[in-house]
Amino acid sequence: MRIQALALAVLATCASAAQAAAPLPQLMIDKTQTSVSGVSSGGYMAVQLHVAYSATFKKGVGVVAAGPFNCADDSVVYATGRCMTHSTSIPVSSLVSQTRSWASSGYLDPVSNLSASKVYLFSGSNDSVVATGVVDDLKTYYQSFLPAANIAYTKTVPAEHALVTDDYGSACATKAEPYINDCDYDQAGAILQQIYGTLNARNNGTLTGSLIEYDQTGFTTGHAMGTSGWVYVPAACAAGATCRIHVALHGCKQNAANVGTQYVQKTGYNRWADTNHIVVLYPQTGTTATNGCWDWWGYDSADYAKKSGPQMKAVKAMVDQLASGTSTGSLPATTSPAASSPTSSSMKITWPAVSGASGYNVYRNGARATASPVTAATFTDSGLNGGTPYNWRVKTVDSAGRESAFSPAVNASTTGFTPVCYMADNVTHVNYGRAYVMWGYAFAWGSGDAMGLWNIFYDSTLRQTGSSYYTVGTCY
Repeated sequence: MRIQALALAVLATCASAAQAAAPLPQLMIDKTQTSVSGVSSGGYMAVQLHVAYSATFKKGVGVVAAGPFNCADDSVVYATGRCMTHSTSIPVSSLVSQTRSWASSGYLDPVSNLSASKVYLFSGSNDSVVATGVVDDLKTYYQSFLPAANIAYTKTVPAEHALVTDDYGSACATKAEPYINDCDYDQAGAILQQIYGTLNARNNGTLTGSLIEYDQTGFTTGHAMGTSGWVYVPAACAAGATCRIHVALHGCKQNAANVGTQYVQKTGYNRWADTNHIVVLYPQTGTTATNGCWDWWGYDSADYAKKSGPQMKAVKAMVDQLASGTSTGSLPATTSPAASSPTSSSMKITWPAVSGASGYNVYRNGARATASPVTAATFTDSGLNGGTPYNWRVKTVDSAGRESAFSPAVNASTTGFTPVCYMADNVTHVNYGRAYVMWGYAFAWGSGDAMGLWNIFYDSTLRQTGSSYYTVGTCY
């Protein structure tokens, strides 16, 4: 493990020395599909971006081991106390009121943008750095702005303070660099599917896209930011397809100066991005950042949590540039797509043909559903969940492979059982027949997913997908 980590760090150093960082590319992006996630200080930064720039990041957020917006309130004492160890209570209601007040004053985007966001929360049951109570308070905070059903919260994985994977990193209960732990849990996939819904299977082989080191100095100078960051661009996105942006924020001591490209390459985001038209942006703090952390308590600026915060503005500007590509397609979009012939796992989509089109791409919930352009003006989308609403849009493809703008959307639901989410402690889940007990531990009926200890102090999110069939932490 140590040799592997060292090799990645050396690789990153050699690559940087060999060539100057490239400009951040400008791509075709569906701006309604931008999201953000982070761990530890990156988790706090993700919450700040999600709340302050909610018009940009309203699709959703993933937060690992972090607490409510502006928890530190410009105080290192609060940051290291109530916001990490939970040694004193976090005044959630006051932070909610402050959020609304700041939004009314224009320091933040309107909080109404948050109402449809999807939120993923995680606290490792062995986390000795950020207490589970801190993340519990973040859940309470978000429930003031969006429905509880929009939140998936997992806290039964026995992880230490780390970003979690299913195949890379230190042992699950280890606290050490690179703070990436192998817990047999695909956290990147859980985050992205909570935000975007069901995705195409991840690419476990050689990735088709490009990992680009880009120049950050054009977005800010100083303010504890690194001189370069990283962005993963799937091949289809580089070729002009309309894609989505997900910003993945490292935690303390996880920037490139500390762990090389391990966070960029080994956390699992790129494998999901490669097959789902998602561009992953990895901004980086620099060597002057306190412990490599993002500013979530005011070490760089008193405005750290507002839109005017220097690090906040820098990341927002990166997203804006990445999303500034323009379409060069020569054909118009089709009109009036229709959905028909629903089953529990498929839907037929049809649309009026466009003269001169070489094909069409169909997008489901913002992600391209067609592996390659279809030549007929019809497509049967399969592999869907039963009893679930979806929306589809179509793009015309010209002879040069360039896409048009989106068609209008068509909304429809598959037949069958409508999934239902339940969030409760493990004793309640068992009492209501959603789980069972074995050797003092709770397990979800049907899937057998482990939920942790059978007591009232362990909460789980269960998603019912059929009669007496439940899965853990997969609500979306």
